[in-house]
Amino acid sequence: MTTSRSTPSRGGTAGAARGRSAAREPRPAYQCDACGHQPPKWVGRCPECGEWGAVVESTVTGPTVSGRVVSSRMPTEPARPIATISAAPARAVPTGVSELDRVLGGGLVPGAVVLLAGEPGVGKSTLLLDVAQHWAVGAGSPSLVVSGEESVSQVRLRAERMGTLHEQLYLAAESDLASVLGHLDAVKPGLLVLDSVQTISTTGTEGVPGGVTQVRAVTAALVSVAKERGIATVLVGHVTKDGQVAGPRVLEHLVDVVLHFEGDKHSSLRLVRGVKNRFGAADEVGCFEMHEGGISSLADPSGLFLTRYAEPVPGTCVTVAMEGRRALVTEVQALIGATVAGSPRRTVSGLDSARLAMVLAVLQRRTERLTLHDREVFAATVGGIRVVEPAADLAVALAVASGGLNLAIAPHLVAIGEVGLTGEVRRVGAVPRRLAEAARLGFKVALVPPGCGPDSTGAGPKDMRVTEVTDVRSALHHAARASAE
Repeated sequence: MTTSRSTPSRGGTAGAARGRSAAREPRPAYQCDACGHQPPKWVGRCPECGEWGAVVESTVTGPTVSGRVVSSRMPTEPARPIATISAAPARAVPTGVSELDRVLGGGLVPGAVVLLAGEPGVGKSTLLLDVAQHWAVGAGSPSLVVSGEESVSQVRLRAERMGTLHEQLYLAAESDLASVLGHLDAVKPGLLVLDSVQTISTTGTEGVPGGVTQVRAVTAALVSVAKERGIATVLVGHVTKDGQVAGPRVLEHLVDVVLHFEGDKHSSLRLVRGVKNRFGAADEVGCFEMHEGGISSLADPSGLFLTRYAEPVPGTCVTVAMEGRRALVTEVQALIGATVAGSPRRTVSGLDSARLAMVLAVLQRRTERLTLHDREVFAATVGGIRVVEPAADLAVALAVASGGLNLAIAPHLVAIGEVGLTGEVRRVGAVPRRLAEAARLGFKVALVPPGCGPDSTGAGPKDMRVTEVTDVRSALHHAARASAE
């Protein structure tokens, strides 16, 4: 009896070969260019960051890290007890610009990378040229400004107007990353200002200058060089139409500090707002003033947001707004127009239009003598500052009521509090700090929410009468009594 030995058929052999070939072929994978998220399949919108059209196909030629054993190796520097590590390399070096040092947490740390974003024409290049000048004068090391948007002659004219000509301040106009690194080798600066990161490209990476891939590669290379050589680096970034930092979101994660430079082109006030800071508080705000000679710090900007009247004027009230940790005394103005048929206009400048509409509805409903449903209302802040926090509701209500009743509020009165739909005055944060700032500027009377007066907190400013008000009616009563005194 013979036993037949089974042999694989040609079809089976070919199928196995095709299977092995398919196993060796690169499998498709997908990755978001904006945040780096890897979805299992292609989608039009990234589920992680919400960007449209950012998911692209990439090729994975080998197994993932979790699919193979990773062997250990000797580290480049052994771990040491934390008490033996010196903190001197991480000490901040003051830039010489006081308001910027306030936001940075004392100054620039060697090796730190700062991203300064803002709208075109707001004054980013002017501010950083001033910072580079102060660094060259006082830091003991050169500063290098690399401009990818302007020629060296254009920057030279601005520096001459600002008086920032120093022998330790170097200037170059480049748009190639390799050339920028060459300038770093030649100058050996302690501070690098790159204006802007969207204009720099590298030949080793695909994509157009300013694209997601190029910006990410350039920033990663500059961060690596800054950490290795201990160079404080400031990158200028563009913003989108909605005010966000342009480019991939990973750009904000690569840098150490993210600052937003804000301001109205028609106003001299500029604000530098901290968004992210690995070396200090992330909610600080620096105030600057633009003028013909450049830009200067404003240590006490509250005077910009107040109007001095010879006599009290109806339709005005003062509040204290918080910009980060800074209290700013701000004046709110309101004008009540004529009666119109149909829908009257509600125009605001520097205030939240939705909160104004709510305050008008509360005044119409909760007070007897005010009729606002058929009258035009205009409300604005003074000095170009934008106040959108609810703590200004009470001041807006008093300014509108003052204008509608033609009753001037005492110029030494400040009002702080959020107004609810039932007319109640709600508590807000940082009331002691707000009252201290108002008292420093000479205000004598303050209207605050319940639980925020000296009797509740145990401390209050001297020479200031702080009155707790429960609702809009009582606030109007106390404001009228303070005006009559």
